[in-house]
Amino acid sequence: MLNTNLYDAQAALSFLLSQTSHIESQVWAKKYPDLTYAEDVPIDNSASPWIKSVTYFSSDKAGKAALMHGRGTDFPMVDIDRQKFETEVVMAGIGYDYSLEELAQALMVTPRVNLTADKASAARRAYEEFCDSVAYTGGGVNDWTGLLNYAGITPTDVADGAGAADTTWETKTADEILKDINETLTGIWTASNTIELADTILLPLTSYAHISQKRLDSTMTITVLEYVQRANVYTMQTGKPLRIRARRELETAGVGAPNSKRMIAYKRDPEVLKMHIPMPFRFLPAFQASPMVFQVPGIFRLGGLDIRRPGAVRYRDKI
Repeated sequence: MLNTNLYDAQAALSFLLSQTSHIESQVWAKKYPDLTYAEDVPIDNSASPWIKSVTYFSSDKAGKAALMHGRGTDFPMVDIDRQKFETEVVMAGIGYDYSLEELAQALMVTPRVNLTADKASAARRAYEEFCDSVAYTGGGVNDWTGLLNYAGITPTDVADGAGAADTTWETKTADEILKDINETLTGIWTASNTIELADTILLPLTSYAHISQKRLDSTMTITVLEYVQRANVYTMQTGKPLRIRARRELETAGVGAPNSKRMIAYKRDPEVLKMHIPMPFRFLPAFQASPMVFQVPGIFRLGGLDIRRPGAVRYRDKI
């Protein structure tokens, strides 16, 4: 039996160590459905946990076949343009602690009770929030940008509605809103010579709510959201449903006027974009940090978001 002496730091540490595996199993079983970065961005954990950077190459071909004489020797040749990119990987951490008083009091309870996982869950939550911020906006790390504000993508405003010099969906007809969405999708498709085809649209919460309630016209029960999900270039070409999601961060992500809303269309594919997390969050062994405090540190290593084919992503503002 562990020594329950209130002043026995070694007994308190032994008790904490005996509890951490139980606490960690509870933490990893918990889900965080309101943090959506892993739904919107492919996550890659394949790199070595301690790697300093991730290197990747982007390539494009040049050259095409041509007619030639049966005895000709001047063959048309292809060439490959390869560009090297490197993504920095950084270390980050978050942990939790207990005081000697907390542990000693837990030791004195009869029958002995387990420590709760509340503090460890809070640390895990902080990790998820950090990754969420990095994926969407760069998280304030170095000069990183994310899915909602990627530096290599130039945003454009949607067109004014016919009834007023206003771009916002609240003032537009159902047909005008449908045109904004489908022009965004077809713009990616045609600008890439039909190579890129977006399968995902992210909308501000209020815009999503608006089109989920707005009917096509006064005689129909179908909404703009329902209609666009089945009548769009992606679904027509592939037979698969277009993925449309609401994200609160897009309410003010656009440029220009204050609170400009942004719509994002993109292909959710690891070849188009991905975020490297070589070392997912892990707890290190507990230790005595000071005479009265015991800590359980947690560490993780991650890189910023890479959008490897910006042509498969489009920003439309002021919706």
